[in-house]
Amino acid sequence: MERIPILQMGDFLLVTIQVDMHDQLALRLQDDLTERIDQTSARGVLIDISALDMVDSFIGRMIASISGLSRIMDAETVLVGMQPAVAITLVELGLTLPGVSTALNVDRGMHLLRQRVGRS
Repeated sequence: MERIPILQMGDFLLVTIQVDMHDQLALRLQDDLTERIDQTSARGVLIDISALDMVDSFIGRMIASISGLSRIMDAETVLVGMQPAVAITLVELGLTLPGVSTALNVDRGMHLLRQRVGRS
């Protein structure tokens, strides 16, 4: 069964999506990630979508849902590596991704997570 790897880096979890997302994989990621946040008491989640060149409304809603679940579990979420075509698609679909912070790359995303977690 296909899964997206979730790596632990100190207080943070790093999710790098390297495959085309489909609905079942997105749902499995949501379940796996909430379980890992619970197991590790992670304070932040960084989701790297730089390998995704397209998203649909379901995947966009799943990203927002994952962020909301993470927040409820006391973990900040930062989405990094969004391709211009993905950003355009999300806007065209009317998805605003409330509560999802974004950064251009992993380095900036980790910096943002450290700032946010440091403030809490």
